[in-house]
Amino acid sequence: MVPAASLPALRAATRVLADATVSDEVVAATGAQRLDPAAAPGPSDVVLTCTPQADLPGTALLDAVAVMDRLRSPGGCPWDAEQTPESLLQYLVEECYELYQAIEDGDRGDVREELGDVLLQVLFHARIATEHTTEPFGIDEVARDLVTKLVERHPHVFAGSERMATAAQQEANWDELKRTQKQRASSVDGVPLGQPAVALAAKLTSRTARAGLPAELLPDGPGVGERLFAAAAAAKLAGIDPEAALRGAARRFDGQVRAAEDAARADGHDPSALDADAWKRYWPGAE
Repeated sequence: MVPAASLPALRAATRVLADATVSDEVVAATGAQRLDPAAAPGPSDVVLTCTPQADLPGTALLDAVAVMDRLRSPGGCPWDAEQTPESLLQYLVEECYELYQAIEDGDRGDVREELGDVLLQVLFHARIATEHTTEPFGIDEVARDLVTKLVERHPHVFAGSERMATAAQQEANWDELKRTQKQRASSVDGVPLGQPAVALAAKLTSRTARAGLPAELLPDGPGVGERLFAAAAAAKLAGIDPEAALRGAARRFDGQVRAAEDAARADGHDPSALDADAWKRYWPGAE
C-alpha cells in the first residue's frame, strides 16, 4: 500500500530508489533502482521502503479470515462445513460469557484468549453469510458497515462538528443519531429481547427513563417477575448495573459453597452428604 500523500513526490521525482526492505518483485514492478547505501539520495530522489506487515495493526486479521475460509471450504473441516448460524448460537452466547468472566476475573491471558474466541464467532458467521443464495455478504461488508457506523456516530471526531464535553452528552447524541438513522418509532426499539432477563429489565428501564416515562409506570406487583423487575429497575435508576451486581452476588455464593465443601472434605466428610447442620458449621464465617 502506497500512501496517497506520497503520489505528488513520486510524480516529481528524478529517480525512484528502493532500499533493502523492498523486494526484487516490487523493484521490478515500480521501475525503481536499488539504493546504493554508500551514496546519499539527491534532493529530488524518492526512496521506497517497506514497513514489515507484522508491524501494521490488523494484519493478522487477514490470516484469521484466510484460515476461516480454508476451514469452511471443500477439503477443510467437516464439522465447520456443517455449521449454520443457528447451530452456532450456543457458542456465540458461551464465548461472550466466558469473555465476560475473564474480564471480571482480571485475567489478562484469559481475556486475550476469549477475545479470540469471540472474534472466531464473527469470522464464522461472516464466512457462512457469503454462501447465502440471495443476500450474500462477507467480513469486508461487515467491517465497512462498522466503519461507516462509527464515523457517522462520531461527527465530533471525524467531521469537526461540536465537541462532546461529557460521556452523558455523547450518549444523548448517539440516541438521537440512532433514532434518525434507524427511524425508530418507539423508545424501546432496538433493545435486544434475547439478553438475560435482569439486563433486559435494566435496559428497558434506562431507555424509558430517557424517554420521560414516570417511574411509577414501571412493572411493580406481587408476582415474582414484577418484583424482580422492580429490583432491577431500582438499581438501574440508582446508577447500579443490576446484572453485574447479581452476577457478583452469585459468584460470591459460588465461592462460599466451594469453601464450605473444602472445609468439610478437610475434616474427612463427604461434601455431597452434608446435612443442614453440617452446612451451617462449615459455612465461611460460621463460629
